[in-house]
Amino acid sequence: MKLVTAIIKPHKLDEVKEALQGAGVAGLTVSEVRGYGRQLGHTEIYRGAEYTVEFVPKVKLEILASDSTVDAVIDAVVGVARSGEVGDGKVFVTEVARVVRIRTGETDDEAI
Repeated sequence: MKLVTAIIKPHKLDEVKEALQGAGVAGLTVSEVRGYGRQLGHTEIYRGAEYTVEFVPKVKLEILASDSTVDAVIDAVVGVARSGEVGDGKVFVTEVARVVRIRTGETDDEAI
């Protein structure tokens, strides 16, 4: 099993969610986060004053996927979230040693 963590632009969330549902993803966790990468934030003008936004608003998605579906999950996220602009985001894939569904006690693939 793998945990796919994707950091994307907030306005892409609905499109990515629909693409993930189309890829067979049954559930995901969404968090509003802030951070920066290569773009190092940006400057904005508000009421005539310029200020620097060091941490850009992003959305973090966490999707638990079986080994056989992880590539489809990544393709769904990248295919929709990519605009070619700086700040499109990143996808991280990490190993998951064990999963337990609390309600039933099911483990690993059955718990997904």
